[in-house]
Amino acid sequence: MADITILGSGGFGLALAIMCRNMGHDVTVWSKFQSEIDEIRSTGELAAKLPGVKVPSDILLTTDIACVSGKDAVLVGIPTSFLRSVVQEAAPHLTENTVIVNTAKGLEAGTCKRMSEVIAEECPGHPIVVLTGPSHAEELARGVPTTVTVASENVAYAEYIQDIFTSGTLRLYVNRDVIGCEVGGSMKNIIALAAGVSDGLGFGDNTKAALMTRGVHEITSLGLELGAELDTFAGLSGLGDLIVTCTSMHSRNRRAGILIGQGVSPEEAVRQVGTVEGYYCCEVAYGLAKKLGVSMPITEELYHLLFEHGDVRASMRKLMGRPNKHECEAYTTKDQLSRLDLKK
Repeated sequence: MADITILGSGGFGLALAIMCRNMGHDVTVWSKFQSEIDEIRSTGELAAKLPGVKVPSDILLTTDIACVSGKDAVLVGIPTSFLRSVVQEAAPHLTENTVIVNTAKGLEAGTCKRMSEVIAEECPGHPIVVLTGPSHAEELARGVPTTVTVASENVAYAEYIQDIFTSGTLRLYVNRDVIGCEVGGSMKNIIALAAGVSDGLGFGDNTKAALMTRGVHEITSLGLELGAELDTFAGLSGLGDLIVTCTSMHSRNRRAGILIGQGVSPEEAVRQVGTVEGYYCCEVAYGLAKKLGVSMPITEELYHLLFEHGDVRASMRKLMGRPNKHECEAYTTKDQLSRLDLKK
């Protein structure tokens, strides 16, 4: 049995808390918002985030960030925009050797850093594990069979998290490729947003399959440029997470995209849906791809649509009218090609 703190009382944070408590762990949930804690205490649930899902009464709830002290593991379930500030606040209270498990999926605005890099800067010396993969909070909290990936630069810590979290409804696979796992988890939100736009326009399964498949190519291209491993993008944090996010109505990215495809402004769609990580990640990824010289046409067209008031149908025509090419062309850089050659 482990002593665990969850930072964040959003849907995924609460789902993780329920999952951990059901496995017998001691669980504390920290929230910035006293109102959320009061609602859980009075009603036994947080209807806005996980309607109908009861939060065990023996989960401790607090707004005191010092609750991270003395824990075996601290799970970070904070939106990417606020992750650095929360981790910065928690850092002085962390106990040596506490394993920090990041579940946020995105890139930091301004720095283009992955979330594990942000945590490493604010919590130097602490072991960091990335937990990612196809895992909607609404299903995880209800015990729906789920598989995810855990990755760390020190695989022993990933194996530790695998051991304490594996249950009859949650299966974890260890992956050594932290970069690939985080890039896959971040970039799939962009493609899911684009897939939602396609749905909102009334396009069919053919179109969504095309966006998802070519989306994998974009995600892989960027990941390889950043130093990821090719195989990761065919796994849970790549293809698996992309499938679930592009096809489910649990996905806030897809729901926001549907609204945009129906004519709602991007800003209003985000306001209606709530946290839409793909919206923020698209802006960061667009700039990063330009800087690195990586071709990402879907991301580029979505950026124009979201931040330059582009026309949805014009973007689709532009994607369909791109120059003819071979599907299995090599990835773009010499460095990528050298890594692929080494795998042969």
